[in-house]
Amino acid sequence: MAKQSGRMDIARNKKAYFDYEILDKYEAGIMLAGTEVKSLRKGSVVMKDSYAVFKGDELFLVNMHIAPYDFGNINNHDPDRSRKLLLHRAELKKLLGKVNERGLTIVPLNLYFLNNHVKVEIGLVRGKKLHDKRDTIKKRDMDRDMEREMRKR
Repeated sequence: MAKQSGRMDIARNKKAYFDYEILDKYEAGIMLAGTEVKSLRKGSVVMKDSYAVFKGDELFLVNMHIAPYDFGNINNHDPDRSRKLLLHRAELKKLLGKVNERGLTIVPLNLYFLNNHVKVEIGLVRGKKLHDKRDTIKKRDMDRDMEREMRKR
């Protein structure tokens, strides 16, 4: 967990950066139960296949698994429930228009604490084709080789 200026990272969706071309990023709040926050402090979250959908005029995060809190009681949270994202009305309308018009998707990129509030960085994304993924792998390998050469000198 990295910490910088009141921000402590919980999880990063590495698969989203590989599978999607990120067009725009937004910071959103998220409605959580108390045991979910305690579980997030332990880093017990999987965002791999999660995405956001509109239900009416509200945005919900689906398929994000937050493990049940170990010391919770019978009132512990459901690990796979949908969670409401908190954005300004104008941002919601803008996202809804882009998703409907262009067929884009909204996925979570990062999950972090910002001054004791849980925030989600969501991205407006377009799926990459196979050749784009190959280009990403090739670029990553070239950067790694270049970094290795620089360290040798």
